[in-house]
Amino acid sequence: MIKIYKTDVNGVLEELKEIEENCWIDLMEPTEEELKEVVSKTGVSFKRLIKVLDEEELPRIEVEDEETLVVTDFPYNVDRARKNKYTTLPMGMLVSSKNYFLTICGKKHHLLDPFKESKIREFYTDRKTRFVVQILLQVAISYLDELKVINKDITSREKILYKTTENKELLNLLNIEKSLVYFITSLRENEAVLERLEKGEILPLYKEDLSLIHDAIIENRQGIDMANIYREILTSMTDTYATIISNNLNRIMKFLAGITIVFSIPTMIASFMGMNVPLGSFGSHSFSFFFIIIVSFLFAILIAWILKRKNML
Repeated sequence: MIKIYKTDVNGVLEELKEIEENCWIDLMEPTEEELKEVVSKTGVSFKRLIKVLDEEELPRIEVEDEETLVVTDFPYNVDRARKNKYTTLPMGMLVSSKNYFLTICGKKHHLLDPFKESKIREFYTDRKTRFVVQILLQVAISYLDELKVINKDITSREKILYKTTENKELLNLLNIEKSLVYFITSLRENEAVLERLEKGEILPLYKEDLSLIHDAIIENRQGIDMANIYREILTSMTDTYATIISNNLNRIMKFLAGITIVFSIPTMIASFMGMNVPLGSFGSHSFSFFFIIIVSFLFAILIAWILKRKNML
Protein backbone atom coordinates (compact mmCIF):
# COMPACT_ATOMS: atom_id res chain seq x y z
CA MET A 1 0.00 0.00 0.00
CA ILE A 2 1.35 3.43 -0.97
CA LYS A 3 0.27 6.65 0.71
CA ILE A 4 1.70 10.03 -0.26
CA TYR A 5 1.58 13.04 2.07
CA LYS A 6 2.89 16.58 2.04
CA THR A 7 2.57 19.58 4.34
CA ASP A 8 1.59 22.90 2.80
CA VAL A 9 3.01 26.33 3.67
CA ASN A 10 0.80 26.45 6.77
CA GLY A 11 1.99 23.06 8.01
CA VAL A 12 -1.28 21.29 7.16
CA LEU A 13 -0.78 17.70 6.04
CA GLU A 14 -2.45 16.75 2.79
CA GLU A 15 -2.70 13.41 1.02
CA LEU A 16 -1.52 13.48 -2.59
CA LYS A 17 -2.26 11.24 -5.54
CA GLU A 18 1.12 11.68 -7.22
CA ILE A 19 4.68 11.79 -5.92
CA GLU A 20 6.15 15.28 -5.59
CA GLU A 21 9.37 16.72 -4.21
CA ASN A 22 9.49 17.13 -0.43
CA CYS A 23 6.64 14.67 -0.02
CA TRP A 24 6.44 11.76 2.39
CA ILE A 25 5.93 8.36 0.75
CA ASP A 26 4.61 5.80 3.21
CA LEU A 27 5.02 2.19 2.06
CA MET A 28 3.13 -0.19 4.30
CA GLU A 29 3.09 -3.88 3.40
CA PRO A 30 3.99 -2.98 -0.21
CA THR A 31 3.87 -5.32 -3.18
CA GLU A 32 6.81 -5.71 -5.56
CA GLU A 33 4.93 -3.73 -8.21
CA GLU A 34 4.41 -0.83 -5.79
CA LEU A 35 8.10 -0.85 -4.89
CA LYS A 36 9.12 -0.77 -8.55
CA GLU A 37 6.71 2.11 -9.15
CA VAL A 38 8.24 4.15 -6.32
CA VAL A 39 11.77 3.34 -7.47
CA SER A 40 11.01 4.42 -11.04
CA LYS A 41 9.58 7.76 -9.88
CA THR A 42 12.09 8.62 -7.15
CA GLY A 43 15.26 6.83 -8.23
CA VAL A 44 15.86 5.30 -4.77
CA SER A 45 17.54 1.93 -4.36
CA PHE A 46 15.21 -1.03 -4.87
CA LYS A 47 17.64 -3.34 -3.08
CA ARG A 48 17.53 -1.21 0.08
CA LEU A 49 13.76 -1.14 0.17
CA ILE A 50 13.58 -4.93 -0.18
CA LYS A 51 16.09 -5.44 2.66
CA VAL A 52 13.98 -3.43 5.12
CA LEU A 53 11.03 -5.75 4.52
CA ASP A 54 12.97 -8.58 6.15
CA GLU A 55 11.54 -9.01 9.68
CA GLU A 56 15.00 -9.97 10.98
CA GLU A 57 16.58 -6.71 9.80
CA LEU A 58 18.47 -4.94 12.60
CA PRO A 59 18.36 -1.22 13.45
CA ARG A 60 21.22 0.56 11.73
CA ILE A 61 22.22 3.54 9.58
CA GLU A 62 23.48 3.27 6.01
CA VAL A 63 24.76 6.09 3.84
CA GLU A 64 25.34 5.31 0.20
CA ASP A 65 24.71 6.89 -3.22
CA GLU A 66 23.34 10.12 -1.73
CA GLU A 67 20.76 8.15 0.23
CA THR A 68 20.56 7.78 4.00
CA LEU A 69 18.70 4.78 5.35
CA VAL A 70 17.77 4.69 9.03
CA VAL A 71 16.26 1.44 10.29
CA THR A 72 14.55 1.25 13.68
CA ASP A 73 12.59 -1.44 15.54
CA PHE A 74 9.16 -0.73 17.01
CA PRO A 75 6.83 -2.89 19.18
CA TYR A 76 4.29 -4.92 17.26
CA ASN A 77 1.45 -7.04 18.66
CA VAL A 78 1.69 -10.26 16.65
CA ASP A 79 -1.50 -11.79 18.08
CA ARG A 80 -4.18 -9.47 19.43
CA ALA A 81 -6.22 -12.46 20.62
CA ARG A 82 -3.44 -13.23 23.12
CA LYS A 83 -2.62 -10.42 25.48
CA ASN A 84 0.95 -9.09 25.61
CA LYS A 85 2.27 -11.29 22.81
CA TYR A 86 4.62 -8.80 21.22
CA THR A 87 7.56 -8.87 18.90
CA THR A 88 9.45 -6.05 17.21
CA LEU A 89 9.40 -5.08 13.55
CA PRO A 90 11.89 -3.05 11.51
CA MET A 91 10.83 0.14 9.81
CA GLY A 92 13.04 2.00 7.38
CA MET A 93 13.30 5.75 6.86
CA LEU A 94 15.06 6.68 3.64
CA VAL A 95 16.19 10.25 3.03
CA SER A 96 17.04 10.89 -0.61
CA SER A 97 19.15 13.75 -1.88
CA LYS A 98 16.44 14.18 -4.56
CA ASN A 99 14.12 15.61 -1.87
CA TYR A 100 12.10 12.49 -1.18
CA PHE A 101 11.38 10.94 2.20
CA LEU A 102 10.20 7.32 2.42
CA THR A 103 9.04 5.15 5.28
CA ILE A 104 8.70 1.43 4.65
CA CYS A 105 7.52 -1.51 6.74
CA GLY A 106 6.53 -5.07 5.87
CA LYS A 107 3.42 -5.06 8.10
CA LYS A 108 0.47 -2.77 8.65
CA HIS A 109 0.88 -0.73 11.82
CA HIS A 110 -0.34 2.39 13.61
CA LEU A 111 2.96 3.87 14.72
CA LEU A 112 2.82 6.79 12.27
CA ASP A 113 -0.87 7.58 12.80
CA PRO A 114 -0.09 10.62 15.01
CA PHE A 115 1.73 12.18 12.06
CA LYS A 116 -1.10 11.40 9.66
CA GLU A 117 -3.63 12.81 12.13
CA SER A 118 -1.58 16.02 12.63
CA LYS A 119 -1.00 15.32 16.33
CA ILE A 120 2.76 15.99 16.17
CA ARG A 121 3.86 19.57 16.73
CA GLU A 122 6.12 21.28 14.18
CA PHE A 123 5.92 18.42 11.73
CA TYR A 124 6.85 19.24 8.14
CA THR A 125 7.55 16.74 5.39
CA ASP A 126 10.29 18.94 3.90
CA ARG A 127 12.28 18.97 7.17
CA LYS A 128 13.55 15.45 6.74
CA THR A 129 16.11 15.31 9.56
CA ARG A 130 13.55 16.50 12.07
CA PHE A 131 11.04 14.02 10.65
CA VAL A 132 13.51 11.16 11.26
CA VAL A 133 14.11 12.31 14.84
CA GLN A 134 10.38 12.76 15.48
CA ILE A 135 9.70 9.21 14.28
CA LEU A 136 12.47 7.84 16.53
CA LEU A 137 10.97 9.75 19.45
CA GLN A 138 7.55 8.31 18.63
CA VAL A 139 9.09 4.81 18.56
CA ALA A 140 10.57 5.33 22.05
CA ILE A 141 7.20 6.59 23.34
CA SER A 142 5.43 3.57 21.85
CA TYR A 143 7.72 1.26 23.83
CA LEU A 144 6.89 3.12 27.04
CA ASP A 145 3.16 2.88 26.32
CA GLU A 146 3.33 -0.87 25.71
CA LEU A 147 5.51 -1.37 28.80
CA LYS A 148 2.88 0.35 30.93
CA VAL A 149 0.27 -2.09 29.60
CA ILE A 150 2.60 -5.01 30.36
CA ASN A 151 3.19 -3.71 33.89
CA LYS A 152 -0.55 -3.61 34.57
CA ASP A 153 -0.89 -7.16 33.34
CA ILE A 154 2.02 -8.33 35.52
CA THR A 155 0.29 -6.78 38.55
CA SER A 156 -3.00 -8.54 37.74
CA ARG A 157 -1.20 -11.85 37.15
CA GLU A 158 0.47 -11.58 40.55
CA LYS A 159 -2.91 -11.82 42.27
CA ILE A 160 -3.91 -14.85 40.20
CA LEU A 161 -0.69 -16.78 40.77
CA TYR A 162 -1.43 -17.46 44.43
CA LYS A 163 -4.78 -19.11 43.62
CA THR A 164 -4.07 -21.30 40.60
CA THR A 165 -1.64 -23.91 39.35
CA GLU A 166 -2.82 -24.00 35.74
CA ASN A 167 -0.36 -24.16 32.86
CA LYS A 168 -2.27 -21.33 31.18
CA GLU A 169 -0.85 -18.82 33.64
CA LEU A 170 2.68 -20.05 33.00
CA LEU A 171 2.16 -19.58 29.26
CA ASN A 172 0.92 -16.04 29.87
CA LEU A 173 4.06 -15.28 31.88
CA LEU A 174 6.17 -16.78 29.10
CA ASN A 175 4.52 -14.48 26.53
CA ILE A 176 5.27 -11.45 28.68
CA GLU A 177 8.87 -12.51 29.24
CA LYS A 178 9.45 -13.10 25.53
CA SER A 179 7.99 -9.67 24.76
CA LEU A 180 10.35 -8.04 27.27
CA VAL A 181 13.35 -9.81 25.74
CA TYR A 182 12.39 -8.49 22.30
CA PHE A 183 11.88 -5.01 23.72
CA ILE A 184 15.21 -4.86 25.57
CA THR A 185 17.17 -6.09 22.54
CA SER A 186 15.52 -3.66 20.13
CA LEU A 187 15.73 -0.69 22.52
CA ARG A 188 19.47 -1.20 22.91
CA GLU A 189 19.94 -1.33 19.16
CA ASN A 190 17.75 1.75 18.71
CA GLU A 191 19.92 3.53 21.29
CA ALA A 192 22.99 2.93 19.12
CA VAL A 193 21.16 4.48 16.15
CA LEU A 194 20.15 7.53 18.21
CA GLU A 195 23.65 8.06 19.57
CA ARG A 196 25.11 7.90 16.06
CA LEU A 197 22.58 10.44 14.78
CA GLU A 198 23.29 12.69 17.77
CA LYS A 199 26.82 13.30 16.50
CA GLY A 200 25.40 15.14 13.49
CA GLU A 201 27.71 13.38 11.04
CA ILE A 202 24.97 11.42 9.25
CA LEU A 203 22.22 14.03 8.92
CA PRO A 204 22.59 17.77 9.60
CA LEU A 205 21.11 18.62 12.99
CA TYR A 206 19.79 22.02 14.02
CA LYS A 207 19.28 23.24 17.56
CA GLU A 208 15.64 22.13 17.66
CA ASP A 209 16.61 18.72 16.24
CA LEU A 210 19.24 18.25 18.94
CA SER A 211 16.65 18.91 21.62
CA LEU A 212 14.33 16.33 20.07
CA ILE A 213 17.03 13.70 19.73
CA HIS A 214 18.04 14.22 23.36
CA ASP A 215 14.40 13.64 24.34
CA ALA A 216 14.33 10.48 22.20
CA ILE A 217 17.51 9.17 23.85
CA ILE A 218 16.10 9.84 27.33
CA GLU A 219 12.79 8.12 26.49
CA ASN A 220 14.65 5.20 24.93
CA ARG A 221 16.87 4.73 28.00
CA GLN A 222 13.83 4.95 30.24
CA GLY A 223 12.28 2.17 28.16
CA ILE A 224 15.38 0.01 28.65
CA ASP A 225 15.31 0.60 32.41
CA MET A 226 11.58 -0.15 32.66
CA ALA A 227 11.86 -3.31 30.58
CA ASN A 228 14.77 -4.56 32.71
CA ILE A 229 12.88 -3.85 35.94
CA TYR A 230 9.74 -5.61 34.70
CA ARG A 231 11.80 -8.57 33.53
CA GLU A 232 13.40 -8.90 36.98
CA ILE A 233 9.96 -8.69 38.60
CA LEU A 234 8.66 -11.32 36.20
CA THR A 235 11.61 -13.62 36.92
CA SER A 236 10.95 -13.27 40.65
CA MET A 237 7.25 -13.98 40.11
CA THR A 238 8.03 -17.06 38.03
CA ASP A 239 10.36 -18.41 40.73
CA THR A 240 7.75 -17.70 43.39
CA TYR A 241 5.08 -19.36 41.28
CA ALA A 242 7.25 -22.48 40.87
CA THR A 243 7.82 -22.56 44.64
CA ILE A 244 4.08 -22.22 45.31
CA ILE A 245 3.31 -25.07 42.90
CA SER A 246 5.95 -27.23 44.57
CA ASN A 247 4.61 -26.43 48.05
CA ASN A 248 1.04 -27.14 46.99
CA LEU A 249 2.12 -30.46 45.53
CA ASN A 250 4.00 -31.34 48.71
CA ARG A 251 0.95 -30.52 50.82
CA ILE A 252 -1.25 -32.71 48.63
CA MET A 253 1.22 -35.61 48.76
CA LYS A 254 1.58 -35.22 52.55
CA PHE A 255 -2.20 -35.26 52.98
CA LEU A 256 -2.58 -38.34 50.79
CA ALA A 257 0.21 -40.15 52.66
CA GLY A 258 -1.41 -39.33 56.01
CA ILE A 259 -4.84 -40.49 54.87
CA THR A 260 -3.30 -43.71 53.58
CA ILE A 261 -1.71 -44.38 57.00
CA VAL A 262 -4.98 -43.62 58.84
CA PHE A 263 -7.09 -45.91 56.66
CA SER A 264 -4.48 -48.65 56.72
CA ILE A 265 -5.31 -49.31 60.42
CA PRO A 266 -8.92 -50.53 59.87
CA THR A 267 -7.75 -52.35 56.74
CA MET A 268 -4.99 -54.14 58.65
CA ILE A 269 -7.33 -55.18 61.49
CA ALA A 270 -10.00 -56.35 59.05
CA SER A 271 -7.40 -58.34 57.12
CA PHE A 272 -6.11 -59.96 60.32
CA MET A 273 -9.60 -60.86 61.53
CA GLY A 274 -10.46 -62.35 58.15
CA MET A 275 -7.68 -64.96 58.29
CA ASN A 276 -9.70 -67.53 60.29
CA VAL A 277 -7.91 -66.67 63.50
CA PRO A 278 -9.55 -68.47 66.47
CA LEU A 279 -10.89 -65.89 68.93
CA GLY A 280 -12.49 -68.22 71.44
CA SER A 281 -15.65 -67.01 73.15
CA PHE A 282 -15.06 -63.46 71.87
CA GLY A 283 -15.52 -64.64 68.29
CA SER A 284 -18.94 -66.10 69.07
CA HIS A 285 -20.18 -63.00 70.88
CA SER A 286 -23.07 -61.24 69.12
CA PHE A 287 -21.43 -57.79 69.41
CA SER A 288 -17.88 -58.84 68.51
CA PHE A 289 -18.11 -57.46 64.96
CA PHE A 290 -19.27 -54.04 66.11
CA PHE A 291 -16.61 -54.00 68.84
CA ILE A 292 -13.87 -54.68 66.30
CA ILE A 293 -15.23 -51.90 64.02
CA ILE A 294 -15.30 -49.43 66.92
CA VAL A 295 -11.76 -50.34 68.02
CA SER A 296 -10.50 -50.03 64.44
CA PHE A 297 -11.94 -46.53 64.04
CA LEU A 298 -10.66 -45.48 67.48
CA PHE A 299 -7.16 -46.54 66.45
CA ALA A 300 -7.58 -44.68 63.15
CA ILE A 301 -8.71 -41.52 64.95
CA LEU A 302 -5.78 -41.82 67.38
CA ILE A 303 -3.28 -42.14 64.52
CA ALA A 304 -4.93 -39.20 62.70
CA TRP A 305 -4.64 -37.05 65.87
CA ILE A 306 -0.95 -37.95 66.27
CA LEU A 307 -0.21 -37.15 62.61
CA LYS A 308 -2.09 -33.84 62.90
CA ARG A 309 -0.09 -32.82 65.96
CA LYS A 310 3.12 -33.55 64.08
CA ASN A 311 1.85 -31.49 61.12
CA MET A 312 1.87 -34.54 58.92
CA LEU A 313 -1.82 -34.40 58.01
